[in-house]
Amino acid sequence: MQQREPSASESYFWPSVWAIALHVLVFGMLFVSFAMTPELPPAKPIVQATLYQLKSKSQATTQTNQKIAGEAKKTASRQTEEEQMEQKKVEQQAVKAAEQKKEEAAQKAEEARAEAEAKKAEDAKKADEAKKTAEAKKAEEAKKAAEKQQADIAKKKAEEEAKKKAEEEAKKTAAEEAKKKAAEDAKKKAAEDAKKKAVAEEAKKKAAEDAKKKAAADAAKKKAQDAARKAAEDKKAQALAELLSDTTERQQALADEQGDQVAGDFDDLIRARAAEGWARPPSARKNMTVVLQIGMLPDGTITSVSVARSSGDGPFDSSAVAAVKNIGRLTEMQGLKPSEFNPYRSFKMTFTPEDLAL
Repeated sequence: MQQREPSASESYFWPSVWAIALHVLVFGMLFVSFAMTPELPPAKPIVQATLYQLKSKSQATTQTNQKIAGEAKKTASRQTEEEQMEQKKVEQQAVKAAEQKKEEAAQKAEEARAEAEAKKAEDAKKADEAKKTAEAKKAEEAKKAAEKQQADIAKKKAEEEAKKKAEEEAKKTAAEEAKKKAAEDAKKKAAEDAKKKAVAEEAKKKAAEDAKKKAAADAAKKKAQDAARKAAEDKKAQALAELLSDTTERQQALADEQGDQVAGDFDDLIRARAAEGWARPPSARKNMTVVLQIGMLPDGTITSVSVARSSGDGPFDSSAVAAVKNIGRLTEMQGLKPSEFNPYRSFKMTFTPEDLAL
């Protein structure tokens, strides 16, 4: 772990503390020294005496006076010496105090200088740190701006890609919906076509059943008519037998009348059987007429069907040809006499949509 470099204020903390403690100690010692200084006795007045030698005095008196003068001189010298010592001591203390004050002033000046230098170094360091901080902040802001720009570019790119993807998904969804709708429409159309076809087939089946019923009814009617006709023919034959004396013209007229009746009955039968298998084309309209050339064997088998005169509509002509061919064989033709069948070997018939929609 990197150790933090102490600041200028922290570097000068302990030296300042030691300097203050030293000053306190010095002032304490000075106070103690002043307090412990012994009191000096008050200075005695210097006695100046003038010694006059009197001639009239005695030698003892002279000696006494000399002794007194020596003591006085000695006392005065001692007092002077003490005063000088005291004065010297005071001067020494004053010099010492002045030197101490000078040292203290120098020390304070040094401390002030050191503190100023420390402050200057601290200010320079702070300025350098501020500069570095500003540069770092500027670099960080530039980095953030660059990162923000990159982020904006990436965001814009992501939005464009998302938009493009959404458009593609929308197109894909629209295509799938269109495909699904087309399939549903086709399915619906197929169902409708199937329904129409079923309806048409049902209608065709119903028409065929109706035609079959009608044909059956016609057959029953024809049978009844045949029975009535046979009875009438028998009656006519009997009448003919009875009237052998009639002229040839009368007999021929009777034969023609019978042939026309037979031909009309078989024409109706052929139309009824053709209607059973006829598929009406969409182009079939009223008033259309087609003439068909039909070939038949004596046993009632239809051998050929062709268009003798067209109606002008090909699908209707073809449907009429197919309807006659679908008859296949008319078993009712088997009982005809050769003279009665001869007209049906090759004959023409006219058909209309109303004839085939019986």
